Amino acid sequence: MGQSKKLSRWDVIKSFWLWMFFSHSCYNYERLQAGAVAQYMAPILKKLYTSKEDISAGLKRHLTFFNTEPNVGAIIHGITIAMEEEKANGVPITDEGINAIKTGLMGPMAGIGDTITQGIITPILLALGISLAKEGNLAGPVIYTALISACIIGIAYFGWMQGYIQGRKAVEKILEGGLINTVITGAGVMGCMVLGALTGQFVSLSTPVVLTVGQTAIKLQADILDKIVPKVLALLLTLGVLYLVRKGKSPVTVMIYIVLAGLIGGLIGLF
Repeated sequence: MGQSKKLSRWDVIKSFWLWMFFSHSCYNYERLQAGAVAQYMAPILKKLYTSKEDISAGLKRHLTFFNTEPNVGAIIHGITIAMEEEKANGVPITDEGINAIKTGLMGPMAGIGDTITQGIITPILLALGISLAKEGNLAGPVIYTALISACIIGIAYFGWMQGYIQGRKAVEKILEGGLINTVITGAGVMGCMVLGALTGQFVSLSTPVVLTVGQTAIKLQADILDKIVPKVLALLLTLGVLYLVRKGKSPVTVMIYIVLAGLIGGLIGLF
C-alpha cells in the first residue's frame, strides 16, 4: 500500500476561497454551479492524484449538475473534499457515491440556506443599515456591508471546515437531531421582532382632520388618536398591507394602492 495522501489545512482553505469568489462565475442552466465545483476541486485533485487520467476523471466527476445555497451549502463541499481524500487513499468510494451525497444534500441545504441568509440575516442587517442611513449616518451602508460579509463568510467557512473534518455524519447529525429547526425557529422569531419594531419606527401616517365641537376645535390626530393609541393609523396601514399580501396581491400592486390612497387622501384633506 502506498503512502497516505493527506490534504493540508491550507489546501482546504484555498479551495474554500475559490468557491467563495467563483461559485457563480460560470453559472449556466445546464449544470448550474458545477463549473465552480470543478474549479475549487482542481487543486485538491492535483494534490491527491498524480496521473492525468485520475485528475481528468475527478474533474468529470464534479462537472455533473449541482446547485445549492452557496454559503450554508458550503458544508457539502467540505464533505466532498473529505470523500475525495478517502477515495484517493483507497477507500472504495464510487463516483456515484460522491455525487449521491452532493445531490442528496444540495436540496435541503438550499432550503435551509435561503431561509437563514436571505430570509433572516439579510433583512435584519439591511433594516439596521437603512435605519442609520435614513438619519444621514454614513455608517449605515458601511456597517451593513461589514456585518453581512462577516456573517456570510463566517457561516460558509464554519460549514466548509466542519464538513471536511466531520464528514457526512455531521450533516446527518444536524438534520436528524432537529438542531437546525430550532435555530431557524429562534432566528425567525427574532427577525419578526426586529422587523416589527422597525415597522413602528419607519411607517408614518397621520391625519390633519380637525373636528369642531361647538366653539372647540379638536385635532383628530393630536388630541384623540395619539392620546388613545399612538401611531394607530400606521398600524392600520401595516395590517392593511399584510391583508393584501395574504390575499395574493403583488408588492407592486400594493404600492400602487398606497400611492393612489395617498393621492386621493391628500386631495380631500384626509392625510
